This record gives sequence, C-alpha cells and structure tokens, in this order.
Amino acid sequence: MNRYIILIVIGAGLWGTISWYVKQLSEFGFTPMEIVILRAWSTAIILVPFLLITNRNQLKLKAWSDLKYFIGTGILSIIFFNYCMFTAIELTTIPVATSLLYTAPAFVTILSWLLFKEEMSLYKIIALFSTLIGTCLVAGITGSSLQNIHISGILFGLGSGLGYALYSIFSKYALQKYSSLSVTTFTFIVAAVALIPFFPYQEKLPLLMDPTPLLLAIGLGFLPTALAYILYTYGLQFVEASKASILSTIEPIVATFIGIVVFMEPFSIIQFIGMFAIIGAVLIMQFSNKQQVKEQGT
Repeated sequence: MNRYIILIVIGAGLWGTISWYVKQLSEFGFTPMEIVILRAWSTAIILVPFLLITNRNQLKLKAWSDLKYFIGTGILSIIFFNYCMFTAIELTTIPVATSLLYTAPAFVTILSWLLFKEEMSLYKIIALFSTLIGTCLVAGITGSSLQNIHISGILFGLGSGLGYALYSIFSKYALQKYSSLSVTTFTFIVAAVALIPFFPYQEKLPLLMDPTPLLLAIGLGFLPTALAYILYTYGLQFVEASKASILSTIEPIVATFIGIVVFMEPFSIIQFIGMFAIIGAVLIMQFSNKQQVKEQGT
C-alpha cells in the first residue's frame, strides 16, 4: 500500500480517538467547553514549536486583514464544533455523536451552493437525501419510536456537523494564501487566545497538577489533533484530495469501535445502517466532485 495513503489513514484514525480523551477528561470533572480549551491550548503549544523547527516561514501572517479567515476557522468553526461534538458525546453516545459530525459534507454542499454558486448536481442531491435518512436512523427517528431520543444531543451533534463544515468554507479563502498546516496552526492559535478568559483557573488548574488529566490534555492536543493533522496534511500532498476524503471516513468507524468496545455504549443495527448511509453520502459527494473536475478538464 502507498505509504502516503497509510499516513492519511493513520491521521484519520487518530481523529477517531478524540472521544476517548473526552470521556476520560469528563470523568475528572472537565466540562465540554473546558475540554475544548484544553484541546486548543495543547494543540497550539505543540504546532507552533513544530513549525518553528521545520518551516518558520509558515508562521508568518501575510496581512493582518487575514485574521478574519482564522477568526472564522478558529472561533466560528473549531470552538463551536468541538463544543457541540463534546456536548453531544455527553448527551448521547460516541457512535451517534461521531456519525452526526459527518453530516458536515452535506452542510458544506448547501453552503457552497448558497455562497459560491457551486452546481447542485444529481449526485449531490442523492447524497443530501442519504445524509438526511442516515441522520434520522442514527438519531433513532424511526417510525413512532421517539421517546428515547435526546433532542438536545441530536441538535448538538448536527451543530458539530455545521461547525465542521464552516472550517471548509473559511479555509477555502485562507488556502488561497496559506498552506494547510499554516491554516491549522493559525486556527488553533486564534482559538487558544480567544478561550483564555473562559477557563476557571482557580477551580480546574489544580486538577491539571495531577499527572493523569495533564497527560490526557497533552495527549488530546498531540495524538488526535496535532499529529493527526500533520500526518493527514503531509499525505495529502501526494494523494488526491477526493481519495483522502474517502480514506478519512475511517474516523467514525474508529470512534464507533471505541464507543462500543471500550465504553460499552449501545448502537443498534438500524443506527449502523444510518452511519453507513452518512458515510455513503460522503463517498457520493467525493465521486461527484471528481466527476465535476473531469468535466471541467474536457
């Protein structure tokens, strides 16, 4: 197997382990927003020295006006989608929360149609319909059995998908001037700075003196964030973006495996079908994008 494909799969697989860190830190008393803060801080602390050593030119802001892009990716996307996802994990289960996160491509398709006037092809319409069906199945909205649905958890899960989609929208502008790794680093720097006032230092800082939560916080910033982005971004230089996106669908599979096997969370056959309907929609959208590129090239 191509080594760059392996790097992409490892990076996406590491993204799927985020839920494990969230669950562990929650047990130590950290709220979803506090976990978002820990992730942003630890990631920025890791990525900045990495770029200083490997390519410090990528840490140069080309214009102060470009901050608007990173306010979009850092605050409107990263902070919002992480908070929604971590809250959804608490209110529902890891498999449900991660599956709902993968409604992001559907939101990207709709927003790109509205903002960038991108064509709404038949493939995209089918993918959106598949996402809708998959979301209903994952959420447990089947027939008349609505009594066990945690509406807040589903809404936060969909919010994480919307927030994740916004990263692609704002990045579309930023990537015209910056590399993927620069965009990621500036994103987490802005998110970390913006979140400084919101951490309850007197109450929670003593918890970080305990080696276990401290290592969990560092691990959250390193393995499923900084290292995952570095591996994925490096592999992306040598693999088609559409193929990389398809490979990244291993993330919800890893997260589902952790939720079911490690935390013994329930996940029915119907929800499995829903999860794969959402993943199938991602694959259809990638096929649609590939077809569009081919048509433009002819």
